[in-house]
Amino acid sequence: MYSLLLALIYLSFISLGLPDALLGSAWPSMYPMMDVPVSYAGVVSMIITGGTIVSSLNANRLVNRFGTGLVTTVSVFLTSVALFGFSFSNAFWMLCLWAIPYGFGAGAVDAGLNNFVALHYKSRHMSWLHCFWGVGAAIGPYIMGYSLKVKNSWQNGYWTVGIFQIILTAILFISLPVWRKQSQIHSEGETVAHKHVTVVEALRIKGVKQVLLAFFAYCGVETTTGLWASSYLVLHRGFDVEVAARWASLFYLGITFGRFLNGFVTDKLGNRNMIRIGLGIIAIGLLAVFLPINIGLLPLIGLVLIGLGCAPIYLCIIHETPRNFGAENSQAIIGIQMASAYAGSTLAPPIFGFLANTLSIALYPFYLSLFVVLMLVMTERLNRLVKHTER
Repeated sequence: MYSLLLALIYLSFISLGLPDALLGSAWPSMYPMMDVPVSYAGVVSMIITGGTIVSSLNANRLVNRFGTGLVTTVSVFLTSVALFGFSFSNAFWMLCLWAIPYGFGAGAVDAGLNNFVALHYKSRHMSWLHCFWGVGAAIGPYIMGYSLKVKNSWQNGYWTVGIFQIILTAILFISLPVWRKQSQIHSEGETVAHKHVTVVEALRIKGVKQVLLAFFAYCGVETTTGLWASSYLVLHRGFDVEVAARWASLFYLGITFGRFLNGFVTDKLGNRNMIRIGLGIIAIGLLAVFLPINIGLLPLIGLVLIGLGCAPIYLCIIHETPRNFGAENSQAIIGIQMASAYAGSTLAPPIFGFLANTLSIALYPFYLSLFVVLMLVMTERLNRLVKHTER
């Protein structure tokens, strides 16, 4: 049962990543058909993110009432419905409409699965599961690219991923009895009774404010690095557009490959040490990006190092949540953490865009460094507030 459920969770994490890059891949073909400006992709993205934040904040209530298995099943089904909706859309308002269930499905399943894994599986599985999310996120654009090249249809790309999600929904539905049995048992054999904790009540728990700021800062680093890397390399460091784009994509490869490697060492080193190591690698990467040394590969290697450094932080903070705040509070707090993460992903990149436009894009490594310092301060303060022994 343990292995079967773990396989299902791996499959679910792939499905989480599959739709994430579809909009960006398809938008150059979508917006002329919709007769809207290219910037309107941001509107659809913000609606999805808004739905994700709402469902993350309500994940605790939903999981307590219906269980992780059913919430995951319904969430994947909602995502599949939204993808089919996208595939049939011929007007921008329809995309906005289907973006609502798209976001609702993504947030609940993300918060529910992360908490389930944090409670029932070792840290190495959290690393590899998020690595599989990266696999899904990488496969999605290939599916869309194939649909655009061979079928000449972005609609077919959404439809194909929607079919995969429907198949996964059926598999998850059949496996619901396995989820129900496992969800009652803690990894150490203890029964877990999840409490309903409101956002206000959660913020009163020692260390929660610090972990939320750490999540916000982490996602600020990840999304800002990914979005603005090419522009910084081209506009400030003088790289060719194609070289910059190719190396900027390796930032994400660094995250995915780093999470694969983390799975082999994280149980030995512990979550807290992995977070510290990750922050140190990011700092080295930022230094390489910033140094005004005329060595062409240096800032490019720096981007890869930032990706490798990012790899353990997000998932190690999540896995530490039940131990920091108690298994009974973990679902509620992980849901709030997800909301804080999505807020960081939404707000940090456009704020830098404003700074780059009004001041200079050369501020890129300094802006990222502020978030790294905030992460370091908040995670170390959290460690002092919530004391326990590493396994």
